Amino acid sequence: MGDFDDDARVRPDGLGVRRRRRALGLSRADLVDRIERRSREASGRAEALSRNLLRAIEEESERVPYRVLVLLSLGLGCNPVELLLEERAEPGSERGRAR
Repeated sequence: MGDFDDDARVRPDGLGVRRRRRALGLSRADLVDRIERRSREASGRAEALSRNLLRAIEEESERVPYRVLVLLSLGLGCNPVELLLEERAEPGSERGRAR
């Protein structure tokens, strides 16, 4: 427990991502460039995020691998957890039940 699976699919809060980007005065292209630059500074290798994927995240809260959420957080200067969409459990779902 405590280990993250970088490929686990998560749902970002698309509206929250857009609000943070706009608050920083960044276009989507600017944020994509900033992500690439900051990932290079952090790890020594540039990782990219496409503008199309960023659009899907912002407009549709597209599920993405956790590692993409980490890239977004680098570009937006926040903790990845702050970008997650809080999903409510559906009645009768396994989520929230004791095991």
